[in-house]
Amino acid sequence: MNRTTRIGSGAGFAGDRIEPAAALAEHAGLDDLVLECLAERTIALGQQRRLADPATGYDPMLRARLRRLLPVAARRGVRLVSNMGAANPPAAAEVARDLLREHGLTGRVAVLTGDDVLDRIDLSAPALEDGRPLGEHGEVVSANAYLGAEDLLPALRTGASVVLTGRVADPSLFLAPIAHRLGWDLRDPALAAAGTLTGHLLECAGQVTGGYFADPGLNDVPRPAELGFPFADVAADGPAVLGKLAGTGGTISRATVREQLLYEVTDPTGYITPDVVLDFRGVTAEPAGPDRVRVAGARGRERPDRLKVSVGYRAGHRAEAEISYAGPNAARRARLAADVVTERLRGADLRMRAEVRGVGGVDGGDGAGRAGGADGAGGAAGPVEVDGAAADCRLRIAAMAPTAETAELVCHEVEALYTNGPAGGGGVRTSVREVLGVVSALLPRDQVTPEVTVLETGDAAA
Repeated sequence: MNRTTRIGSGAGFAGDRIEPAAALAEHAGLDDLVLECLAERTIALGQQRRLADPATGYDPMLRARLRRLLPVAARRGVRLVSNMGAANPPAAAEVARDLLREHGLTGRVAVLTGDDVLDRIDLSAPALEDGRPLGEHGEVVSANAYLGAEDLLPALRTGASVVLTGRVADPSLFLAPIAHRLGWDLRDPALAAAGTLTGHLLECAGQVTGGYFADPGLNDVPRPAELGFPFADVAADGPAVLGKLAGTGGTISRATVREQLLYEVTDPTGYITPDVVLDFRGVTAEPAGPDRVRVAGARGRERPDRLKVSVGYRAGHRAEAEISYAGPNAARRARLAADVVTERLRGADLRMRAEVRGVGGVDGGDGAGRAGGADGAGGAAGPVEVDGAAADCRLRIAAMAPTAETAELVCHEVEALYTNGPAGGGGVRTSVREVLGVVSALLPRDQVTPEVTVLETGDAAA
């Protein structure tokens, strides 16, 4: 078995940049490149797309990422691992196979399924966030369990050059390749904790290389426009050294690592994943050279008996509508427009907020309330003024409604301000879209059945 393995982070969310990942694959000497592209909201949206078209549901950027990365990864012998399968991993695997063929490459695509547990979720079970039964939140359209590294290992053992999944816990996407390369037994909480720590630090890509750390004058980061993504050299006994490619922008320091260490951690004594309960209290982060930080000291307890499930439900429709006012007295005209819309929608089944945004700044007024209430458009402190008069400002009204038809009322009334409101309004922009809410629940581990399927480039097209 290897004594060390190098693993890179090629994405930290669905809309992340592609070129830093390509640079890692080309120049970093990686064994594995992991692209973490899935969140609670994005998998629910994937399920929504799949309901409309069963051939979709995977990450919308899947083709673009793989088209750029597959030739580089094949040339450098880098295995790609990603949760871009989202709500439809089998369809994503077919896309990956087709792209391998398109590039004249041979290889296997392994796909992990089994996270979709919509047919097993108990709608009377309490949501972790508020204790209310899941079914009371709205029509449930998705339920995805967080699979772990143990579930992913069989896919890695197939020898696939591309491994795609649906909902797998973020650090588990990294722990599994590390464990596979180093021959770890994931029943050892110490090793599972060490790999989970590394995965947690890498899972958000550019955050740990200074992207989210940057704060001019407080936390200055060199050349952020050329931000590089991180990799980690993981030793067989668990410690890891985080780094980035020489010549790329950004920075890896004790401060950036410590900031990422606490990201999304509510209990540093017991960070629960499908693989281990991680205790951060003994973790150390020490400089190990330019843009290098060594992390060690993770401790772990036995993995939980139940898996977290992300549950998506139909939460209504959101309307957003904007109109601009310019010139002298613009702010007062914008506030009058807000009052007009609020009065016209009095009694409608809406939760509405109105705010006036000014040149060079955003009005921080509260303005939250039900349509028709005195606070429906209140709280506006006014836009930036030039020589005592507002140069330009924009009224924004946002509302939640139970139906698309009710939400459309907001857009109609804002558009009507062209000729039925204060002087000088223009530049109306409106939108209505369905909102999927997300809550969480727990499901016994033995009710989840992971399954691995392999596609060969020589297989017949589906």
